[in-house]
Amino acid sequence: MTRLSRRAFTAAALAPLLAGCVGDGDPEAAAGPSTTTRPPSPTTAKPGSRAGRSAPVRLRIPSIGVDTPVIRLGLAADGTVEVPPVTAHDRAGWYRHSPVPGEVGPSVILGHVTVGAHGDGVFRRLARLRRGDLIEARLENGTAAVFAVSRVRTVAKADFPVQDVYGDVDRPELRLITCAGPRTDDGYPDNVIVFAAPGPGTP
Repeated sequence: MTRLSRRAFTAAALAPLLAGCVGDGDPEAAAGPSTTTRPPSPTTAKPGSRAGRSAPVRLRIPSIGVDTPVIRLGLAADGTVEVPPVTAHDRAGWYRHSPVPGEVGPSVILGHVTVGAHGDGVFRRLARLRRGDLIEARLENGTAAVFAVSRVRTVAKADFPVQDVYGDVDRPELRLITCAGPRTDDGYPDNVIVFAAPGPGTP
């Protein structure tokens, strides 16, 4: 079984993260599920592994028309993982305790499928991605990491594949996550997870 790296395990509580994609316009409701699940402290990451790194600032996925700023997400006051705010100008969010896109390990970027009264979310077409589609994460230092989709999975939130998403990998990889399934008063029952590996021309 693939071992969870320390920093990947830090992000493992993202599994139920988007259960609150209720899309009813209530930022509190959309901030995530009522849960006692909390990620381990980010200080469990390897010492120095965050020093001097450049955060992602923009995400482009041409095949589904995504070209969005990327904000940083951390931990909410209750210790759960933040999600992007519900706004008319929806943006994707990078969980800052996961690797930067282009670093070795699974970098995690998430976004809403709907944003309440504002309509569709930035990741509304995420499930349409196909193997080979390109994803570009541009960093604040002016460089970019390019990935190619390797697979797209739709899973029940209750069966979120923590090992597959957050397990150790020996190269830079990317995970994009949003909600899926028929919307109810309780939100969405499923997640769409996009797995992406280094794209053409990437060492």
